[in-house]
Amino acid sequence: MSDPAAGIAEPHLSPLARRLRLAAEILFYLAGVVFFFHLSRYYITGAGGPTLLAVVGVPLTICIVILNDLRRGELYPKLGHVAPFIIALVYCGICLYAIHYLVREFDEIRIYRLGTWNMHDLVVGGLVAALVMEYTRRRYFVLFVLNILLILYTVYGYMVPGMFNHPGMTWTRVASSVSVEMSTGVFERLPQLGLTLIGSFILVLAVLRAFGCIDSILLGSTRVAVKSPRLLPQAAVLGSFGVAAVSGSGAANAATTGTATIPVLIKAGFPRVTAAAVETSSSLGGQLMPPLMGIAAFLMADYLGTSYFDVVARGFAPAIIYYLGVAFAVWLLAGRYYKRAVTPKAEPMRFMDWANVAAYFIAVAGLIYFMGVERKPAMSAAQTVFTYLLVFLAAAFLIRTFMARRFTLEWLTRPFLRMIESYATITAELTILLATLGILTATFTITGVPTKVGILLMEGAGINLAVMVLVGFGFGYIIGMGLPVAPTYIILAIVISPFMIRAGVDPWVVHFFAFFVAVFGELSPPTSVTAAVTSRIAEASFIQTMLVAVLICMPLMLMMGAVFARPDLVVQPGMAQLPAFALVLIGTLAISFALQGSFIFARPVDMALRIVLTGLAGTAVFHPDTATAGIYAAITLLMMTFGLWRYRRHVA
Repeated sequence: MSDPAAGIAEPHLSPLARRLRLAAEILFYLAGVVFFFHLSRYYITGAGGPTLLAVVGVPLTICIVILNDLRRGELYPKLGHVAPFIIALVYCGICLYAIHYLVREFDEIRIYRLGTWNMHDLVVGGLVAALVMEYTRRRYFVLFVLNILLILYTVYGYMVPGMFNHPGMTWTRVASSVSVEMSTGVFERLPQLGLTLIGSFILVLAVLRAFGCIDSILLGSTRVAVKSPRLLPQAAVLGSFGVAAVSGSGAANAATTGTATIPVLIKAGFPRVTAAAVETSSSLGGQLMPPLMGIAAFLMADYLGTSYFDVVARGFAPAIIYYLGVAFAVWLLAGRYYKRAVTPKAEPMRFMDWANVAAYFIAVAGLIYFMGVERKPAMSAAQTVFTYLLVFLAAAFLIRTFMARRFTLEWLTRPFLRMIESYATITAELTILLATLGILTATFTITGVPTKVGILLMEGAGINLAVMVLVGFGFGYIIGMGLPVAPTYIILAIVISPFMIRAGVDPWVVHFFAFFVAVFGELSPPTSVTAAVTSRIAEASFIQTMLVAVLICMPLMLMMGAVFARPDLVVQPGMAQLPAFALVLIGTLAISFALQGSFIFARPVDMALRIVLTGLAGTAVFHPDTATAGIYAAITLLMMTFGLWRYRRHVA
């Protein structure tokens, strides 16, 4: 998180550049405050409804991301300082005019001119869509290229041979579908979801970040390692996993926590590749962990027409299996590589740090209580938690300020400015990403691509469910290359989910499968963004880091198939999950041991025993009869226990 004056005090900047940066800084915070209060008003009153909110919110988020890039010197940096400032003002002017026009003509466009929009409507809506695409070009180039190809396919589909041929659409039809139709495009339900339900939860995340709760969690995990150096690898996993659970991005988390955890693991004896792979696996796992699940929980609830809490309640079991599987693999690796006690340097936990850690866990517990016990709507629960959290953290901050006697204006306003900055930037970037996906889904919908891919899936189902699953995984693997989790999940939910459900698969199973495939997309060779970040920090081979991380992340791949063999893992939350949870967990830990541990015999015998253990574990997970699977799980557990006893004797 940058300070409010970030970028304007750089010594290499000219006086003119500094003044322009300062102006951009002021405009950014002004837009951020307007955005914060505009959305807060909606959360309290619901005035105007989500569509009108998106009509105002999407152009406003464009202004925020443009001004944020401008103040950081990241908006067309090759053009110098003056030209980007002028371009930013032009872009913001277009957005403000779009807000004025679309709000004024809202009912006319949505009701009375539906299907007969005039040129003014199309130009204004098209300019907003174009600015969304321009931001995507700069931040998500792969997604930008995919959208361009889909738009060209929409217009020139008659030139495509085979089953994907279609008559083609006019450019006017394309322009209306991505903008003023509002049921598709940049104002559709995906960006509405980003501004409403997800935005209300980002408020909680923003206040946690602003008052240093995330930093305190990292400090706490480091302190655990200080007290017991042997726990250092697990402290690194726990810290990265906890932060990733609220960061919303595996790659972003790896870029922040990885700078602390990877060097410490290397000093502790881990090879550079392995240290980078451990951080990759931990950061990736945060996408699976409630309460956010990398925003997929909100999307899944929307697609399934159920409550957010229903998704989260089912998400804990897979997330715990993944975390325990990764932690166990790291423990085995530590036994192999950890050669000396390395005590990292860490500041002592102060009053504010303990208050921050308590606030983090209170926030998570509060969300679960209000949604699960009181059955409040998710947005209302998030608002309640945010209010109490802000009061608690602000009070703790003021007590600290009084004790330190730091009454300067800069100190008193710092956490609140950080909260505005964090909330505005995270929500704006997410909303524009979802608006971009609105363009993608519009082109998918009007060209009938989901139906045509669905035909292939249904043909696979006619052969065998396993074939259908493999086709779905292959499609998701290709789509997931270079895309974040949310876009991949949305595409899979639109394209493959309806047809798998039609084939008789439970909707919860289908959507969790799509979610797991989407999360795997951040790791999938050869385009793993998370592995690229960690390997760069560790100065290790990208390819080797990615391959080692795939082995550590085996629990994720196992669960892709396990949800079909053990649907109770996600179909019914609570006690009904326990048998499936136990079988999948035992299988996961056993396969982790087979991959990372050893029975310490001669190599051929050791390999044979590890293969046998893998076979037993696979049978425990995938055997259709639960009683038989339980017998295999018991045998697997005994064999793994024997292996652990032998392994500990060897590495002790």
